Amino acid sequence: MRLSTLWSKSLLGNKYILWCLFMVNLLGTIYGYIWYDHQLRETWATQPHWLIVFVPDSPTASLFFTAALLFLLFPEKLGKFYFIRTIIEGLAVVTSIKYGIWAVTIIFAGAAQGNTLVWQDWMLVASHLAMAVEALLYVRLFKFGTLMLIGAWSWTILNDIIDYSFGVYPWLPEVLWNDVNAVMIFTFALTCASALAGCIALRAAKRW
Repeated sequence: MRLSTLWSKSLLGNKYILWCLFMVNLLGTIYGYIWYDHQLRETWATQPHWLIVFVPDSPTASLFFTAALLFLLFPEKLGKFYFIRTIIEGLAVVTSIKYGIWAVTIIFAGAAQGNTLVWQDWMLVASHLAMAVEALLYVRLFKFGTLMLIGAWSWTILNDIIDYSFGVYPWLPEVLWNDVNAVMIFTFALTCASALAGCIALRAAKRW
């Protein structure tokens, strides 16, 4: 095993880094749910209440990753929840990659059609790219296997189906309102690509 591999695992598993990531992701998750406040309220008021679960995509992905970090921080205390851990980790990887890339793509697609980018957009670009990167990096420390990855892909595909069947997909910039079908196709394709990326990262992790 290469020294660089040992160093990288040691670095990623460092308690101080894990705690910093946990706090940043926790705060980002809370902010994300606040960001969805208006859509959550509108969905609750106008749609069947069970749809509320499928509205806040990015913060839920961040929540999965935040929960996954807890298992790395407290491996002994949470060891009895191994099965739940693998479910959360699989969901964290697929959804963090998917929604991290999705949000950045939508922001720049809106900009390409004339939407003016403000500082909040650049903040979202940075934070969502970080979501995708951290998910790929931490695959090497996670315990989930291919079966949980398939389960995570299935859940995310179901989320896509619900989003575009009931119109509860994340609100788009106004300049993209005429491009919902294209966004839908991209979303489904990205879900598959994210699961594939997770699979590749998982296979690579097994060789490290």
